[in-house]
Amino acid sequence: MGSDARVGEAQQKTLAELRRKMAAIPGRGEAAVERSPHAAELRREALPVPAALAELLPDGGLAKGSVVSYAGARSLLAGLLAAVTEHGGHAAVVGVPRFGLLAAAEMGADLERLAVVADPGPDPIEVASVLLDGLDLVVLGLDGASVVPSRARVIAARARNKGATLVVTDGAWPNPALRIDARIAGYVGLGTGHGRLHSLTLEVEVRGKTGTPGRGHLDLRPSAGRVQWFSQHTDARLTELPLQARGAAS
Repeated sequence: MGSDARVGEAQQKTLAELRRKMAAIPGRGEAAVERSPHAAELRREALPVPAALAELLPDGGLAKGSVVSYAGARSLLAGLLAAVTEHGGHAAVVGVPRFGLLAAAEMGADLERLAVVADPGPDPIEVASVLLDGLDLVVLGLDGASVVPSRARVIAARARNKGATLVVTDGAWPNPALRIDARIAGYVGLGTGHGRLHSLTLEVEVRGKTGTPGRGHLDLRPSAGRVQWFSQHTDARLTELPLQARGAAS
């Protein structure tokens, strides 16, 4: 058996195992795979997101059945996954080998509802496509690849038909419903190479296909026994800290 055949066989086994696990998910499983939600249902519903981010999003969350392009700090990706699983949804991360599970857990993620496929094989898009059949949110790392429009349309149609949301990162996806860019704008708590990080600030821009982009600053810091996101314009305590405690983005 040639190497290509062995790789193909391994991927088919991976896909079969993922389908088996999805069929066992309570409340979704086979019923979700077989049933396509009506368009009106999708318009009414959006996946939960951290409250601070919801203020910037057109629907107050990630629209079910849509494809979202994400670029920037992975901490906000962890926040998206945490919000979905904490509220009873199921999610997966595909092709992001160094994804921070600990960070997601500290933000409230239910790890029993989160699958990680760090090495999806030669076709991570196909793996993500299968997961869309039974999960609420799939995060797909493209490893720098550009997806051709014809395949992007097929996957987008599958997400729409299943009412699942696909977030693509680390690559180029044509014509997504939404683009989110998040870059580190600063941090609090570190001196000149030492100290304990108290909070992180992200500058976030959200762009839909139409309308004015939404922009804002989100702070990530411990609160009430966990790590939470705060909208900077609704929480001014950071401005009271000494300026020299702030760090510049790298």
